[in-house]
Amino acid sequence: MTRRTTLVLGGTGKTGRRVAERLRARNLPVRIGSRSGAPPFDWEKPDTWPAALHGVDAVYISYYPDVAAPGAANVIQAITDLAVRSGVGRLLLLSGRGEREAQHCEQIVRESGAEWTVLRASWFSQNFSENFFLEPVLAGEVALPAGNVGEPFVDADDIADVAAAALTEEGHAGQTYELTGPRLWTFAEAVREIARVTHRDLRFVDVPVEDYTLALESAGLPPPLVSLITYLFTEVLDGRNAWVGDGVRRALGRDPRDFSDYARRTAATGTWDVHELQGA
Repeated sequence: MTRRTTLVLGGTGKTGRRVAERLRARNLPVRIGSRSGAPPFDWEKPDTWPAALHGVDAVYISYYPDVAAPGAANVIQAITDLAVRSGVGRLLLLSGRGEREAQHCEQIVRESGAEWTVLRASWFSQNFSENFFLEPVLAGEVALPAGNVGEPFVDADDIADVAAAALTEEGHAGQTYELTGPRLWTFAEAVREIARVTHRDLRFVDVPVEDYTLALESAGLPPPLVSLITYLFTEVLDGRNAWVGDGVRRALGRDPRDFSDYARRTAATGTWDVHELQGA
């Protein structure tokens, strides 16, 4: 390992904070790229980028809201160009699977002139416990326009393990890793697994995408975010990604964590206890 200063963009998010934890455990210098960071970093304020990049050797790029979002490639081009001009020698991009805009972002990083690694991640298992689907799980009903399509949910801890290896070890430059779990789960199966390990009456309901979109709008989500979520459920979750990748094994030499392992581990923390919803 080399002692390189790493800027972790999205350093307080699901994968970013885990990446930062692993780098710190290796006694490596880490700079958190977030609005609360020192110096602060804000994707919507490019004037904050130069200070965050100053003196940095490597960057973990986790773009908010998502590399599949319209216009993401323009932002990734700008941050990549600035990073290389600032002396960054290694770039690690967290990407998606089968998304046109994400593939454009990947190409930008590959052509940056820096060493690069691309992590193509499937849907995160932690979406059921750390944001998107947590409230529905606590409420007892998860309603999504997911149909019967299989998804190889990936554990965010596996993403972080691969990212930490790619940022600190040799042999990962120029690699594109397809990061998934070891098997396919439909959303209904995933919800049933959570119900099993929590011993709760929890059900999944497949809803028309139009109804789901209206529900998101009624909840006050910004129109661009509603459009992105609708796109992910209608186009990306259409079966194109219903296969298992070998990225975790290629990068780490071990099998990825299974969704059942994630569910059992998360249930033990009390995250899905109903009293959490009631504020007890």
